[in-house]
This record gives sequence, C-alpha cells and structure tokens, in this order.
Amino acid sequence: MSQEHLFLAASINGTGWSGRSARWPGTSPRRFADPAHYVEAARIAHRGVLDAVFVSDHPALSPNAHSGPHHVFDPIVLFSAITGAVPDIGFVLTASTTYNSPFNLARRLASLDAFSGGRLIWNAVSSFNPAVAANYGSEPLPPREERYRRAGEFLDVVKQLWASWDLPDELAPDGALWDEAEARPIDHHGEFYDVRGPLNVPVGPQGHPVIAQAGASQHGLDFAARHAELVYAPLPGKEVARDRARLLTERATAYGRDPDGIRLFPGLNLVIADTREEAYRRHEALQGVADEEGLIQAFLTRGFGVTPELPPGVGPDDPLDPAWFPVLTAEGVFGTVGHSLAVTELVASERLTLRQLVRRVDGSHRLIVGTPRDVAEGILDWWDDGLVAGFNLQLPVLPDDLVRFVDEVVPILQAAGATPKSYDGSTVRERLGLPDPRLTTPGTAAVAR
Repeated sequence: MSQEHLFLAASINGTGWSGRSARWPGTSPRRFADPAHYVEAARIAHRGVLDAVFVSDHPALSPNAHSGPHHVFDPIVLFSAITGAVPDIGFVLTASTTYNSPFNLARRLASLDAFSGGRLIWNAVSSFNPAVAANYGSEPLPPREERYRRAGEFLDVVKQLWASWDLPDELAPDGALWDEAEARPIDHHGEFYDVRGPLNVPVGPQGHPVIAQAGASQHGLDFAARHAELVYAPLPGKEVARDRARLLTERATAYGRDPDGIRLFPGLNLVIADTREEAYRRHEALQGVADEEGLIQAFLTRGFGVTPELPPGVGPDDPLDPAWFPVLTAEGVFGTVGHSLAVTELVASERLTLRQLVRRVDGSHRLIVGTPRDVAEGILDWWDDGLVAGFNLQLPVLPDDLVRFVDEVVPILQAAGATPKSYDGSTVRERLGLPDPRLTTPGTAAVAR
C-alpha cells in the first residue's frame, strides 16, 4: 500500500507549547482544565481536514504553577469525548508501557478503536519521568534498559491479544456466533507478564490500532524497528531524518519486518505571523524575551531541549561544535536521550551558529518561524524530498495558532496537492497507506515516507 497524501496531526496538549500560552492576551487562562477546549481544538483540526489530533501524557502534575500544565485529562477518556463529538479525525493517544497492564490497556484501546471506526493510533512510550514513577508506588523508575525490555514484551502481549478473537462474517451452521476454536488463549509467560487471554474485544476495523513510538535513543530505535508503524521523533534537520530512516531500515530488516510498514512522523514547532519580522518578534515574546539576543541567552541558560556547554569566547555567530552539546545519559534525569541526540546531530551535520540554531530548533524539534507561506514551503520541502510521512504540528498558543494554520497554511498545502480537501479512507491506517496487520508479510523495502 502507498500513502496518498501528507499526514498531519495537531498536538492539542494544554494551552500550547509556549510556557506563556495560558496567559496569552485574549485567551482563557484556565482552558487547560476545560474539556470543551480540547473538543473545540479537534473541531478546528477537522475543519482543516487534518488527519489526527495528538495528546502526549505524563500522569504527574507539573510543578510550575505559572504556566499551564500540558497534561491534565487521561487521553483515553479525552478521546472518548472527542470521538463522539467530532467525526473522521484520528487520535494519537499516548499510554505508558511502564505503568499499565497489557490486558487492561489492550482492551481499552481496542474498545476505543471499535467505537471510533478505526481512528486510533497508540503512541507507546516507556515512561522516563521519576515524578510519574512516584505516583505508582514506592519503587523508583526502572533503568532505561529494563524499561525497554518491559516495553518490548508489553507490545508482544498486546499484539497477540488484539489478534486472539475474531468474529466470522456469518453464523456457523449450528448457529454458533463464532468458532470457539478461533478464540485463542495466548498463554504468555515472560519475564514481566503472565497473560492467558484471549481478549474479549474482537479484532477491530483496522486489524488493530496503528502503533506509534516516540523514542530516538538506541533502545528506542530498536523498539521502533521491532514494533512501530509510525515513528514520532525529533528530527530537526534533513540529514538527521535521512540517518534515522537508514537506521530504521537496517534494524527493521534484521528483525524480519518490511520497513515499508514504517512511517517517519517528526514533531514540527511553528510560529506564524503576517510577515517574517512579525514572526520573529512573536517567537521572542513566546519565550519571554525582548529580542534575538535575549532568545540566545535564554537558550544558553534554560535550553530548549538541551543546554550547550560553550567554551569561553564563543559568540552568537561562530560555528558550533557538536562536542559542546552534552547527550543525556544519566538515569533519573527528566529528559530524553533522543532529544539531546537530535540537536547534537543537527549541529554536526550543518555546523550552525547560535543565532541560526535558536530559530531552527525548539524542544529539540524542528522549528519554522515565518509567514503562512514560509511554513507551507518548509513542510512541502521535506514532503517533496520524500523524507517524512508527515508532521505532528506543535502550536505555541491554542486554539489561536491552530486556527491560523487551518485558515492560512492548509489552503496552500491543498493547492499544492499535498493534503486533501475532504477525508478519504475510513481508518487512519488506510490514510497512512499501512497494511492490515492480519496480512503483513516480511520484506525488504526501504523505509517509507
């Protein structure tokens, strides 16, 4: 199967990615706690024929009361509300493999996929925040290697459960609703889980929910190569994206998977205004600084995904050395290895200056600051090069910037033939051009965009 169009999702976490979004002029500061805010965002995205809305998750309260928390409502409950209120649009739902049980989560996700008609994408994450671990008992956050071993076994169990009970098209001659022999216990006994099965939700409208994965560390890449169909990762530059596709192709092939069943889907942070100069000023205001020099100083002191360790005398217009950007490796650090790696790889491939870097990266994701046409051309550039399947759009202020994207950027993308003017395909799996998991066979094709 092939992907017919650019796949776009809009992150609808909280009030937007800017720490100042909750108190942005003209907005309701406590909208992050209003369920209607999220339904409205999904309706705006639907008006732009976006493929999905995206919700990340950390089941822990942010300690900073001066910015709106990104994570409030349980994503499964949130999607239950959205799927009943907004047709067509998909939902990228984040749920942890570290702090869930396979049978319970498999059943809840399969139920949501059935109720929505096949609109669910599960972003399977290995929790890395010690504050989350503290909410699930006295045990500390497991080491990274153990978390990924657990995640791999979790996915093995869930996928077996999703395939364990299917309903025939017709009743059996004796009137049975299904062949009891086709309801198969999985009898899994592993390092972390013992699960008998079968699942009591039948195979869903798209075989099973699309599986996404967000890790970009070596453990994360290995996990993605084994299980992921959609890889949400920080890819701030073209060479970083090409290298990630190459690694996924190699590892997926080694696992006997057809890499054509994997789609790259990076995050994309946007700052949009009528003119480029206005966009620069808005970018600075969103970071709480007065000018570009303030933006550079904020990067050096707070970091936007990673804080560099520059030697004395390095100025904002000097080429950067990737050795100055430390990669997170310590356990118990609130951050991800993949995000710090992405920035280091970008600096290594393009030798940017600080002045350039602060306009190119935010939160280790690619950043576009400019007019609606600048944004559209930046999206189309990567799509036309075949680098990605699409983008997860991360807007600084919700719903304002999502409205602007839908009203001013989407028409340019539609005129270019990259995105549709109406919804096609009944499931998100069809829109991504991904095969039905019941029909998947190993192969050796290249990683698809």
